[in-house]
Amino acid sequence: MQRRSFLSSALALAAASTLPAARAEVVSGGQPWEPGQANVPALPAPRQGGLAFFTQAEFDTAGAMADRLIPADDLSIGGKEAGCATFIDRQLAGDYGRGATLYRLGRFVKGTPEQGTQSPLTPAERWRNGLAAIDKHCQKAFSKGFAQLEGAQQDDLLRSMENNQLDLGTDVETKELFEQILANVREGFLADPIYGGNKDMASWKMLGFPGARYDFRDLIAKKGQKLQIIPTSLIDNTL
Repeated sequence: MQRRSFLSSALALAAASTLPAARAEVVSGGQPWEPGQANVPALPAPRQGGLAFFTQAEFDTAGAMADRLIPADDLSIGGKEAGCATFIDRQLAGDYGRGATLYRLGRFVKGTPEQGTQSPLTPAERWRNGLAAIDKHCQKAFSKGFAQLEGAQQDDLLRSMENNQLDLGTDVETKELFEQILANVREGFLADPIYGGNKDMASWKMLGFPGARYDFRDLIAKKGQKLQIIPTSLIDNTL
């Protein structure tokens, strides 16, 4: 699948993003903001070494996976350089990782794919358990971790996970793990850079997405013209 098609198909994930949902409020009496000011998201404080959730080995594995799922090419940088692993690390350390918006009281019954994951595990637990199982498999099969494998070997392993053909033990739902990894890597590549991924707004520039612009009044009259819009990040709005 071509990169643009692959990433465009992920835009529908925006409604179910890993990012915490904001509470809607009724605004009256004028605009509640000032130019140049923004309420930016609070980010988990990193531990020593700059990581908020992952160990260094887990971080390296997540980065290697991101680079195989979104490889660098002539259109943009790859998932690793884009910071997808940093994005995932921060999300797993926050409300998303703790499953703050998930029902987790049971009873859990295996359903259809359309019903989503039915599991008592939080996203953070699924990542941690899954990465441990992948490392165990790689050490047994190749005597090295996933991040140290050749690219073709990494692709084969990820492909077998996607097809639910890799046995990672009874405690890991292999296909569901792959789907979560893929979704989170996509989100990291497409999210606002303030969350740690999408370095230099690489994916936005590739797709022509304008980013977090305040409005488009200056462009309304430019009909039939090719608009060279420089994307804007929430980071820019905090300067």
